[in-house]
Amino acid sequence: MSKSEQKVVQYLGEAHATEVGLVSVLRSQIAMTPRGSYRDGLEKHLNETRANAKRIQQRLGELEQGRNPVQLFVGFAETLISQSLALSKTPFDMLRGSGGEEKVLKNAKDACATEALEIATYTALERLATKVGDEQTAQLAASIRRDEERMLERVMREIPKLTDAVVGADVDGQPSYDITKTGAADATREAALEVKQSARETNARVKRTARQARKVPGVAQIEGQIKGAVASENDLPIARYDSLTAEEILSKLPELSQIDLAKVDSYERKNDNRTTVLTRITALRRHEPWPGYDELTVAEIGAVLGETDGQRTKDVAAYERAHKNRAGVLRSAEREAANA
Repeated sequence: MSKSEQKVVQYLGEAHATEVGLVSVLRSQIAMTPRGSYRDGLEKHLNETRANAKRIQQRLGELEQGRNPVQLFVGFAETLISQSLALSKTPFDMLRGSGGEEKVLKNAKDACATEALEIATYTALERLATKVGDEQTAQLAASIRRDEERMLERVMREIPKLTDAVVGADVDGQPSYDITKTGAADATREAALEVKQSARETNARVKRTARQARKVPGVAQIEGQIKGAVASENDLPIARYDSLTAEEILSKLPELSQIDLAKVDSYERKNDNRTTVLTRITALRRHEPWPGYDELTVAEIGAVLGETDGQRTKDVAAYERAHKNRAGVLRSAEREAANA
């Protein structure tokens, strides 16, 4: 796959992840919106979003036959992150504002920001595809961009009416509808279940692709960074991480694989951001003696050492001492070095 094709695939993957995440957000917003012109617009755009996600996925399928395992993994992971963010956001949409009218208005303002971002995304994709001669992708991006522009215009037309409804409810004491009767709770639960199921399916694809991708140097660290970006404390390889001191964490870091080091690095940076912890992680992060090394048992490493050269044996010994420090691996490395 050429560099231009790789860049187009990257932008398509980002657009697809956005569309997939937006489906569940729209469902939850529709559930909170009373019948009328605004809800009609949201329902229409939900159908467009689902259709656009499929169109992008189809185009990706046409282009990614030559896509390498790293690109496939990152694309699947981006989709998983978008789904995870949508899942975390959905229940909280119901808690916004003092009443149903204000919840709907705030959701509408969010929708304006989302549509503007999507317009920018497809404008960039269209321009990129045009510049590299991919007319099919350019036409696809232009078509979807027009959908987003129409939706933004429609939401902007609704903002004054939605604001008037807030004034009526919160200032004049005359609410126009009861959010508890829109089916919001049931629909939000259904949306959350849909996201969970979709996320499980995507996660399974991520794992399958990751196993193949890890054969490429550096992919383990990319995988860890992506996982750490959305990880909670319970997802980390160090138990009770948030309650540990920096010194306690430092003592546990050498035991971690490159994937787990990258995961902790990403989590630490978005939370406590402690220099001592990050400096130690940086010192430990390096290429494995060969891709996939961290996932091998002592016996499996020993078998590989029996067929490798002296330099690789030295690399294994140095890496092992700095990380898990397994006696069995070090003995195998010493034995092979002596026989070299």
